[in-house]
Amino acid sequence: MARAGVRGIPAGAMWIVAVGVASALHVGKLPPALPVLARELGVTLVQGGFLLSLIQLAGMTLGAMLGQVADRLGPRRVMLAGLLVLAVASAAGALAPTPVWLLGTRAVEGVGFLMAVLPAPGLIRRLVSQPTLLARALGWWGAYMPMGAALGLLLAPWGYAAWGWRPMWALLAGVAALSAWVVARQVPADGPAQGGTAALRAAWGGLRQTLAAPGPWLVALAFGVYSGQWLAVVGFLPTLYTQAGWPLWWVGSASALAAGVNLVGNIVAGRLLAQGWPVRRLLWLGYGAMAVGALGTFTAPAPLAYGAVLVFSALGGLVPGTLFALAVRLAPSPTTVSTTVGWVQQLSSLGQFVGPPLVAWWAARVGGWQWSWLFNAACCALGGGLAVALHARWQRAQPAPQRGG
Repeated sequence: MARAGVRGIPAGAMWIVAVGVASALHVGKLPPALPVLARELGVTLVQGGFLLSLIQLAGMTLGAMLGQVADRLGPRRVMLAGLLVLAVASAAGALAPTPVWLLGTRAVEGVGFLMAVLPAPGLIRRLVSQPTLLARALGWWGAYMPMGAALGLLLAPWGYAAWGWRPMWALLAGVAALSAWVVARQVPADGPAQGGTAALRAAWGGLRQTLAAPGPWLVALAFGVYSGQWLAVVGFLPTLYTQAGWPLWWVGSASALAAGVNLVGNIVAGRLLAQGWPVRRLLWLGYGAMAVGALGTFTAPAPLAYGAVLVFSALGGLVPGTLFALAVRLAPSPTTVSTTVGWVQQLSSLGQFVGPPLVAWWAARVGGWQWSWLFNAACCALGGGLAVALHARWQRAQPAPQRGG
């Protein structure tokens, strides 16, 4: 019998969440390093922008394919390989003599990060068989990115000031390697890997099966309109607060808190799904809070604006917490769970790649941030429409009727 972790969730599933948080540290470590990299390596503003976006490149282009690899070779094997790739790339980045070297290692980090996190929902599904516990476990998984990114944003500046960026990146390489050891010890082994021509045909068939099903598309689109606007708001907070004259020491802490509170909605979504809350209600509440929160963030006076961004991020977390559960449930078959999550990751990464530049372009065009909330309102309106279709499919996938909503 699996050991219990948090409120009955098996410990192995919670270890997977912890590994996701450790992997997301590599996302949060970069923004505070950009001024240091500009000073020590001569990284330009454009190169810094590419460093920020390269972590999304693998997810934007390889998500579904790597998900299918995980489904065929075994999700635990792929997660282990991804963590080791992440460790080696971070260690190599710590040795970077030039910006070009650093850009190359950052691209490899993106591949390792994707391989480490894509198999996680499938592994959690393997470890948690009870539907109510599975919904709660996936709610915790949905919080891995805000927790890891917030920890990186909060702790990295202290480490850079105390030791420098190179030792910190080497330390984080060690964290990735330690995470691989944890997975090897705490997560049960995969079955035999599928290989040969038959496996290639099966992989192609699994990819076609996933992309031919409407469920994965609906979840992926809903995730894309969420992730693009979330990053567009949270990613520009340091710029907004610096322009408003906030003290620099407060800007970093305030931005980290705004990212970190997103975990609240993720965890609550898992609990409410387990209690029978309808998918439509959760998604409408999440998207609605994001629309109102974005309006306040860009138009309200400073104290109210910060409260609005906390609402935006915290209640907005209901969206990914719900969508991860939907991705697992609406996968066309048990052998396409990682592929479905990979496709969701592709459109999520696309949203994160496109959203911030669009908001920046719009703000430059209108001469300020005051109308930027219109982008969020459009995303939330689309998300609200997708919620109706997702709710109907979720109900059809349930073994028993849910309470009405």
